[in-house]
Amino acid sequence: MIVFVKFNSSQGIPVELAEGATVADLKEAVGRHQGTQTETLRVIFAGRELHNNCTLQACDLLEQTTVHVVLPSSRPALESEAFLQNRLGDGVNSLTRLDLSESRLPTASTGLPVVLETEEHFQVVAPQVTESKPRSSFYVFCKSICRSIQPGKLRVRCQTCQQGTLTLSRGPSCWDDVLLPDRIHGVCQSQDCNGTVAEFYLKCAVHPTSDGDVSVALNLITPNSRGVPCVACTEILSPVLVYQCPDRHVICLECFHLYCVIRLNERQFVHNPEVGYSLPCPAGCPDSLIKEVHHFRVLGEEQYERYQRYGAEECVLRMGGVLCPAPGCGAGLLPENGQRRVQCDHSSGLGCGFVFCRECKQGFHEGPCQTRPVSEAGAAHQHDYVVDEEAARRARWEQASQETIDETTRPCPRCHVPVEKNGGCMHMVCPIAQCRFEWCWLCRVEWNRECMGSHWFG
Repeated sequence: MIVFVKFNSSQGIPVELAEGATVADLKEAVGRHQGTQTETLRVIFAGRELHNNCTLQACDLLEQTTVHVVLPSSRPALESEAFLQNRLGDGVNSLTRLDLSESRLPTASTGLPVVLETEEHFQVVAPQVTESKPRSSFYVFCKSICRSIQPGKLRVRCQTCQQGTLTLSRGPSCWDDVLLPDRIHGVCQSQDCNGTVAEFYLKCAVHPTSDGDVSVALNLITPNSRGVPCVACTEILSPVLVYQCPDRHVICLECFHLYCVIRLNERQFVHNPEVGYSLPCPAGCPDSLIKEVHHFRVLGEEQYERYQRYGAEECVLRMGGVLCPAPGCGAGLLPENGQRRVQCDHSSGLGCGFVFCRECKQGFHEGPCQTRPVSEAGAAHQHDYVVDEEAARRARWEQASQETIDETTRPCPRCHVPVEKNGGCMHMVCPIAQCRFEWCWLCRVEWNRECMGSHWFG
């Protein structure tokens, strides 16, 4: 495999390594190339320093990935601070595998949103990843090559020097940490930079990317890790879009695409002064408009162009204008108030030259308009997108998460840190180093002979 190495933020150089190579192997290869002692090098990737015994695949360092290799900083105080921040772990809890979907729950809820307030819980409940292939927790719209919604990878850089040599003081625990500036700090390991502010961005994960290849974060789309059924088709599919309504309704991307197309055909997108034209939750929930319109890229290129044209047309109509009724035209026109005769201007190359009546949208005529009757049934016909009440109840992301927590997570009787049980016996050991309390999963008391004899294995 080949990875690109930036030594002290220089231009990236390709380094070829064998499959299953470790970070130590990478340091050795860079040391030979740069004539530097291997033990003095530090490998920085995705906001943390990688340890020698980690494999590159476990750290999500795959084919043609760019990694930074730096010499030790001359700032001992900052360096010691950097070593204290190493909470992201070795590969399993890498940035790409962080699950920020829990932050979609209201902070007043019980269960998962509460226990996520501690960094210790973030370490405890992280699933054990045994496969070498990385599991992405993010989805993006790839603007460069794919031009579609794809799995994404989360990356971080120093806000000052724009290099990926920043080591984080803590990992992000919610989408606000990723999307809002100045939320998380760290230490930049570049020799000539004193930057301390982290800047997060996302890239497409399905092809090699360059430094300037940044994709749009689709923060509502997530893997369906909780097996929540779709609000429309009731199937359990992945990935899904989780609405920001109070019930956190889930809809699969195929049904979301259909929902968008139907609403676009009916011109039922909702205008919001800050967002533009968007859609609410299909279950009719209040305050559920999608705020990042790139989610509508699920429509595909042709339909998304229709969506943009729809927005432009609605803007013209809201300004008191009209649309040219000639077939295949639809140009937006802003005639003066009271002007009945309207000509679609073709001097700019955008219009068709059609002259029509502003009132009846037919070819211009003198005298009263001869309106054609329209059947009431035809005028009221719409392709309603109906969501079943029971389906809406079952498609709640919050409800599913609470049921999962109740089944798989219990607090340590001593330190009360939530611990996840994923198979195995009833003998639990608190994973927090300062606690290490041994207790029974069923009795929730200190492990004893009675527990050992009665229900060690259930």
